[in-house]
Amino acid sequence: MAKVCIFDAYGTLFDVAAAARAAADEPGREALQAVWPELAEHWRLKQLQYTWLRTITDDYTPFWEVTKDGLDWAMEKVGLTDDPELRERLLALYWELAPYREVPIMLAQLKAAGKTCAILSNGSKDMLEGAVDSAGIGVFLDAVLSVEDVDIFKPSSEVYDMVGNEFGCAKEDVLFVSSNGWDIAGASGYGFETVWVNRAGDPVDRLPHQPKHVLSDLSTIPELA
Repeated sequence: MAKVCIFDAYGTLFDVAAAARAAADEPGREALQAVWPELAEHWRLKQLQYTWLRTITDDYTPFWEVTKDGLDWAMEKVGLTDDPELRERLLALYWELAPYREVPIMLAQLKAAGKTCAILSNGSKDMLEGAVDSAGIGVFLDAVLSVEDVDIFKPSSEVYDMVGNEFGCAKEDVLFVSSNGWDIAGASGYGFETVWVNRAGDPVDRLPHQPKHVLSDLSTIPELA
């Protein structure tokens, strides 16, 4: 049984499409309403691609800068570059991303069972603090670990090292949960027991290391831990 449950943040605990969806629901956002799903998808993809490229080229910059760069690309892609107010609104909403519906109950169950729970994220510390506070889940977390402390993004092993350094636990004591297949591959290769949260029903990535468990949401995590 796992002693430490580690969660990725964006796309795993927090809905990364929530910012674009919420902005599109606001009055006067007709242009965004027509393209917000496409914008959200492009924004997330570029955000991830830029972390990988910056890791490969040894050119780390905080995740907040990557997030802004990804949004700028996405807005140009969908033809919304002439709306600086919308850009600022989307960035502000990213600090308040809604958690997936099952997250608070799932974390409460883990804590009631005596598990150590933490986030391990590419996110900048202040971004993560904003999201955790907005979601009201800080009471369930023993730590929020950011790659800012090592200046490199996942799936570098230096990031996964942070778990053992923080909690003094062995790799086999960790249940690592992420919605990102590449993150799961990295964590599996590192030696963690992994859970891929596959909300979209996607195929498993063709990478050397596979998830041990595949779930459609987080609700049954306490049964695995």
